[in-house]
Amino acid sequence: MPCRSRNSGIRGGIGVAPVRHAVEAAAAAGVRRNVQLSSINVLGDPMPAMGRWHHERERLVRASSIPATFLRPGGFMTNALEWIPTLREDGYVLNPIGPGRHAPIDPADIAAVAAAVLTGDGHAGREYTLTGAEVLTVPEQVEILAGTLGRTITVREVATADEAVRARFPGGAPEVLAAAIVEGFAVMRKDTVGLRTDTVEQLIGRPPRSFAEWCARNADAFRIG
Repeated sequence: MPCRSRNSGIRGGIGVAPVRHAVEAAAAAGVRRNVQLSSINVLGDPMPAMGRWHHERERLVRASSIPATFLRPGGFMTNALEWIPTLREDGYVLNPIGPGRHAPIDPADIAAVAAAVLTGDGHAGREYTLTGAEVLTVPEQVEILAGTLGRTITVREVATADEAVRARFPGGAPEVLAAAIVEGFAVMRKDTVGLRTDTVEQLIGRPPRSFAEWCARNADAFRIG
C-alpha cells in the first residue's frame, strides 16, 4: 500500500517528459501534495522560451490529481558560481545583462519556502513569485563579492552571443538552450528596475538572505588557491 502522507517537490530540465514521469510516479506512490519549482520567466509577456518550458511543466502538474503549489523564483544567487572560471584565470566577471537589474535569491530560502508550503495548509493551487530583497546589477553584485574577498574584480560586458552563453554555462550549452539563454539575457538587459517581492518573508516569517550573506558563506569557492 502506498504511503498517502508523502509530499514531494518536482522540477525539470529543458524537456517536460521528466516532469510527466515524476507526476505519474508521485500519484502511484500516493503523494498528497506537490511543490513545483517553476520560474519567474512564466510571467513574461511575451513569454520567453525558458518561461514556455516551465509553463508546460506547470500545466502537467496542474493536470494531475495531486494538489500542487508553484514556486516561481527569479535568478539564483548560486549563479554567481559561474563567474569562477574567468575570475580565477583573468580576474574578471562577464556581464551579460548590462544595466539590467534583478533580485537574486538564495536557494536555501527557496528550500525553506518549499518546506513551509509542503507542510502547511492553504497553499494548494497557489503560485508564489520568489525573489531576494535587493535589486542589483551584475556590477553591484560583483562589488559585494569583491568586498567579501578583499580583492579587486573587473566587470566586462559580453561582446558576442557565444560569450553571453559562456557567462551562464562556462562549459557550453545545447543549441536550443543557448538560444534561450541569449533571449533571457536580452529580456533582463531591458529591465533596469527589477522585480522584487516580499513573498519569502510572508511565507517563512523572516526576510530573505542578502547577497552579502551568501557571499560570506561561499567565499572559499571564489578564492584562488
